[in-house]
Amino acid sequence: MSAPALAGWEDLAFWQTGWPAVSAALAAEERQILPPAPQIFAALDHLRPEDVRVLILGQDPYPTPGHAHGHAFSVEPHVRPLPRSLSNIFKEMQGDLACCPATGDLRHWADQGVMLLNTALTVPAGEAGGHARLGWLPLVREVVARVSTRPTAFLLWGKTAQKLGADEIRPGEHLVIETAHPSPLSARRGFFGSRPFSRVNAWLAARGEAEIDWAGPLPSAPGEE
Repeated sequence: MSAPALAGWEDLAFWQTGWPAVSAALAAEERQILPPAPQIFAALDHLRPEDVRVLILGQDPYPTPGHAHGHAFSVEPHVRPLPRSLSNIFKEMQGDLACCPATGDLRHWADQGVMLLNTALTVPAGEAGGHARLGWLPLVREVVARVSTRPTAFLLWGKTAQKLGADEIRPGEHLVIETAHPSPLSARRGFFGSRPFSRVNAWLAARGEAEIDWAGPLPSAPGEE
């Protein structure tokens, strides 16, 4: 597969040094790969580097077919029940802001400059972590370094994200919030009560920037478009 055309990211070294091997490994896979190929780079396709105001690092896409669509933690709007990590994110938002999105589709965050990026961009169906060592990490490192050339809010949930942030976030006027991962295995060890959403908005407001509407639009009533 040729390198994707991603505005603002096309000059990353990964496309010459890492993508050929990752692309070949994906082409040789006999297992179903998630998300679908057109959505693998959705997080990068959605935002140019200069438009990223907040970066949330995940781990790998949801391994359940029909859930992942290329934005970390986000699912297609019809998905019920929500994945447990996303459910915990919404619980924390309720405690922080007394609201949460109507569905698990978080693309309205990306519309406002929130990049939802996994540290592995693909996963075999039913095999969480199955592509953790496929070769995606160099790309993610380059993305974090590129984004951090401008003041950015980083939400680093869990040790993997925190280590990557420590290695790649360049010095600057950033907001860096490090907590436990929202997974059910760790959420009660520091994620709950961390109030990341209000803290990001306070930081943005102090910079004279528009706050993030984390809850997003209300669902349409029957008959409305």
